[in-house]
Amino acid sequence: MDRRSFVKGVGAAGLLAAMPRFALAKATPEEIAKLGTSLTPMGAVKEGNADGSIAAWSGKWLGAPSGISFAGTGSPLPDPYAGEKPTLTITAQNFSQYAAKLSVGQQEMFKRYPDTFKMHVYPCHRDFRYDDWTHDQIKQNAQLATLTASTEGITGVKAGAAFPFPKSGIEGIWNVITATKAFTETGVYDEAVVYPDGNIAWGGQDWDIYAPPYDPSVPRDDKPPLSSALFRTTTKPERDRGAIALVIEHWDFDAEPTMAYQYVPGTRRVKQAPEVAGDYPLGPGGFHTVDDTRLWAQSPKRYTWELVGKKEIFVPYNNYKIEDPSVAYKDLLGKSHVNPEYMRWELHRVWVLKAKLKDGIRHIYGARTLYVDEDTHLPLLADMYDARGNFYRFAMNTLSYDYAAKIFMTRVCCYHDLVSGAYMADRLTNEQKSKPKFNLGGKKVSDYTPEALKRRGV
Repeated sequence: MDRRSFVKGVGAAGLLAAMPRFALAKATPEEIAKLGTSLTPMGAVKEGNADGSIAAWSGKWLGAPSGISFAGTGSPLPDPYAGEKPTLTITAQNFSQYAAKLSVGQQEMFKRYPDTFKMHVYPCHRDFRYDDWTHDQIKQNAQLATLTASTEGITGVKAGAAFPFPKSGIEGIWNVITATKAFTETGVYDEAVVYPDGNIAWGGQDWDIYAPPYDPSVPRDDKPPLSSALFRTTTKPERDRGAIALVIEHWDFDAEPTMAYQYVPGTRRVKQAPEVAGDYPLGPGGFHTVDDTRLWAQSPKRYTWELVGKKEIFVPYNNYKIEDPSVAYKDLLGKSHVNPEYMRWELHRVWVLKAKLKDGIRHIYGARTLYVDEDTHLPLLADMYDARGNFYRFAMNTLSYDYAAKIFMTRVCCYHDLVSGAYMADRLTNEQKSKPKFNLGGKKVSDYTPEALKRRGV
């Protein structure tokens, strides 16, 4: 029986009765009043920690910091902390001293690569902020955001984390799904899968993304027709060059599943693609999954979610050096991991989210743990386990603040397969002449249709 027949057969009341129920409390007026006062406008703790290793939030910079020369979107981002030195270096010899502030995946990296993996820890900075419009959306989300009965959809959200005071795992993962991002993104990114023998499989994608909920020109009272639409054009390898995918998503995965279309250069035809979701493989050799794009993407329906709470963890933060155009790929990409000299780690508070695969659902990850930055609601680390409970993959997002878009962006994403020893570095831009551009405006939903896909391919 197909999905439509099932709904018709049982009726709406029967379908709702079969769905799980959650006690999801709205934010209280007292909580909402804390946003931008005793808490940051995003709902994070303003204060640092007791020993000062986590800084207090200042939010003193909106856009480029004073004294920084920045040419605008599409230009390299100067590092505002370039003169700093590490306060600590964690190695295979001393990591056990810091285990309480390391994820399982980080600890596994030290065990697997004791001679090369290290973490240079720098002073914590919480100096940048979002604009007032974004902060206002967060406050409105706290008042209006509501999950659908199936928890696979959300209403009342315009832009940014839906639940700045998450009280459950499902609210926590919806914060990740709705976290503030650019409303337009265009740029060419390189992908590299590095094998233990040093060989590299290269891939490349030209991205064109529009996310209407984050576009200030879209009135909040109008329900956004979709959460995001994108064209992804393959630039390499050469055999796949010119292939284009169109992916359209909504914030109600139950009512409106992800739609995908493909343009194949050899046939010059557009066809609907199979469901691009879950563990559908992406990247050279299918190295990572659709739903671990930037550590998490798409519907939360395959897993049960537990909100463990907040924890102090060393995470990639203020990672400007890893994107420096003067750093060549040959120097950045080591045999087992990116060169530690170009990574910056800081101690921050994160939300810890645990996911367990539901019974009867197929996925290569039986469980996963996400570490989500309290200041941005963006995931920075992920530990993934196979169906037997064995540790499988460790992934991390580097993070930096984009001066033009005035938002934090996850940048280079690294996926480490600790079974094969290979790893993938995604969203590389060092050797691209033009850098990605954000929030340029002028986009509309009608630009992202199968007909527009066909025109692009001709």
